[in-house]
Amino acid sequence: MSFSAADHAFMARALQLARRGLYCTSPNPRVGCVMVRDGRVIGEGWHEGAGLPHAEAVALSAIVGAGDAAKGATAYVTLEPCSHFGRTPPCAEALIDAGVARVVAAMQDPNPLVAGRGLAKLTAAGMDVTVGLLAGEANELNIGFVSRMTRGRPWLRLKVAASLDGKTALNNGVSQWITGPDARRDAHAWRARSCAVLTGIGTVKDDNPRLTVREVQTTRQPLRVVIDSRLEMPPDAAVLDGSNVLIAAARDNERGAALRVRGAEIVLLPNAQGKVDLPGLLRELGRRGINEVLAEAGTRLNGSLLREGCVDELLIYQAPILIGDAARGMFGLAELADLAGVMRLNIIERRAVGADFRIRARLA
Repeated sequence: MSFSAADHAFMARALQLARRGLYCTSPNPRVGCVMVRDGRVIGEGWHEGAGLPHAEAVALSAIVGAGDAAKGATAYVTLEPCSHFGRTPPCAEALIDAGVARVVAAMQDPNPLVAGRGLAKLTAAGMDVTVGLLAGEANELNIGFVSRMTRGRPWLRLKVAASLDGKTALNNGVSQWITGPDARRDAHAWRARSCAVLTGIGTVKDDNPRLTVREVQTTRQPLRVVIDSRLEMPPDAAVLDGSNVLIAAARDNERGAALRVRGAEIVLLPNAQGKVDLPGLLRELGRRGINEVLAEAGTRLNGSLLREGCVDELLIYQAPILIGDAARGMFGLAELADLAGVMRLNIIERRAVGADFRIRARLA
């Protein structure tokens, strides 16, 4: 199917609108919609959050005019219109009732409750329906939602701040600050778009982080997840300040009561080795509606996440400094005897952030 330059422009605008929901729509996807008639935008909207109107409904309500103002219009929407009753009415029905003649969707909805049914309903109603325009961009915008719907687990980004020689902390654990303020601000933007921020008990002991979003404006704070197999969390840890904290442990003990008093929820997910079952934790987060996870951990947990197939994307901030051999590395991985065993990566982005560089890579 070929699309016109105007089609591309209107879908690009719909994607721009969808990005406004980057920090607020979870567990729902980020969706934008542009209504066009006679080559002119007559209404547009984006989904702001769970329980609020979907993008198509917002765009329809923005049209000024009589009840048939949308008749004969084209709807450009970044995700297939839903066909089922959830917290809001189905958008496919709203488009049909409004008399929309054509629907251009960037991608099919991976949600099994929709998954082509919305497009089929529109087609059955006599609409001209096409899908696939700027599908790659739409998929990237909702990569966590797609992951949860198709794999039952969120998309996990592993964030690392390192020196040019690949060191993340001194041998005594001191790591603040390797990168500069621009890189830290950028990392907070990735925190803000994530549904959860994950770390390990070692990082809690070394750095006492809060794991909150502070450098960018956001309407919600992500769930803070700490992997703490033996429940060693100090009850006065900064991460426990406020609410929305989940501790993943392998077994409970007397400290659990004090942590629960501080407002933490504890979930027991032991594996055969008496550690936390990391893939099981991701499945648990998926059941809780978590789309994207940002892991900010230490060398050992970073290595474990990689070894157990939990990492989808690396987000590496590299500072133009050298720390030395005795310092801590990025990933606690086993020594290789043959280069055939290396983990190969695809670099998808490389850019300067202040004095540092940000590299995004995915496992090949």
